[in-house]
Amino acid sequence: MPPLTRIEVDLSAIRHNVSAVKKYVGPRVEIMAVVKANAYGHGLLPVARAVLKAGGSRLAVNRLSEGVELRQAGVTAPILILGHTPASDMPQIVRHRLVPTVTEPDQLEPLDRAASRAGQLQPIHVKVDTGMGRLGVLPAEVEKFAARAAERQNLHLEGLYSHLAVADSSDADDKAYTRRQLDSFERVLTKLRQAGHQISLPHIANAAATVYFPQSRYQLVRPGLILYGLKPNHGRDLPIDVKPALSLISYVARVKKLAAGKDVSYGRTFTTSQPTTAALVPVGYGDGYHRGLSNKGQVLVGGRRAPIIGRVCMDQLVVDVTDIPGVKLEDEVVLLGSQRDGSISASDIADWMGEINYVVTTALLERIPRVYLG
Repeated sequence: MPPLTRIEVDLSAIRHNVSAVKKYVGPRVEIMAVVKANAYGHGLLPVARAVLKAGGSRLAVNRLSEGVELRQAGVTAPILILGHTPASDMPQIVRHRLVPTVTEPDQLEPLDRAASRAGQLQPIHVKVDTGMGRLGVLPAEVEKFAARAAERQNLHLEGLYSHLAVADSSDADDKAYTRRQLDSFERVLTKLRQAGHQISLPHIANAAATVYFPQSRYQLVRPGLILYGLKPNHGRDLPIDVKPALSLISYVARVKKLAAGKDVSYGRTFTTSQPTTAALVPVGYGDGYHRGLSNKGQVLVGGRRAPIIGRVCMDQLVVDVTDIPGVKLEDEVVLLGSQRDGSISASDIADWMGEINYVVTTALLERIPRVYLG
């Protein structure tokens, strides 16, 4: 019997979503699946295996530790580290056959030395900052940086990439900004190729660009959230059919009748205005279910929505089930997912919080056991 409070991850939905993306972009375009942050809260290793089984050919993580975890579990596909890797960690990059993002001259010599000792040619990807203002070499400096990398006999400039700031937006100014980023990236790529750099894997398409900007795809796309069935923009239609893969499920831990005028939870932020049937649900912000959902969020009980009343606590929350007849101890409660005819999406929760949908799933902590289906 599964635990009463759990996260269910439907791996068949993950595989479906990968296949849908693969069909959409065509057979000549590789999929580098972004599985950072514990695969957006879904589980790093199970999701990575599902993605690769469904047609993904590469993986992207943010940190060295994530790449090492995958390697130690037997994953052999190419793995790109999207975040900064300190020079001191370059021997581990080589040892575990990972691909680093390189943006600083100080990274080159330690990586080259480690590759030389291992007797292998080390692929690298250089990130160019086309408009995010974060990690990345500025466009005017990329040629010089690439030339320095090319001087290292044991390094191979395999990939050049960038990241898009507003590819998910339907605003006209944002669309123009994305096109400027794409143009900037194309100019840098052209200059490097003209200078003799054999860059086989240029990539800039995140999930939103993969579906909304076909010119961004090159030979490789780098989707994240659509692989999990999440929309890049809640209010914008998605041209491919994806299925949400994650559900957060708990249960009724107590049913209590409250008279009118009774306060609920910390801070007395909710007072009953009438006799109220309150159900206790043992999930809270200690599980990653955000305190910002206090007096705003809803859950499903018996397929019907029940509002959260009072503040979300570390380990529990209270919902009003007055209008849902027959609620009893250990009845199933769905905080994210579907139940009977009802559903609550990550985007619904994000809207209540004033957030974005993948904040919802990445926030879910390891304290909640994951159950993998399909």
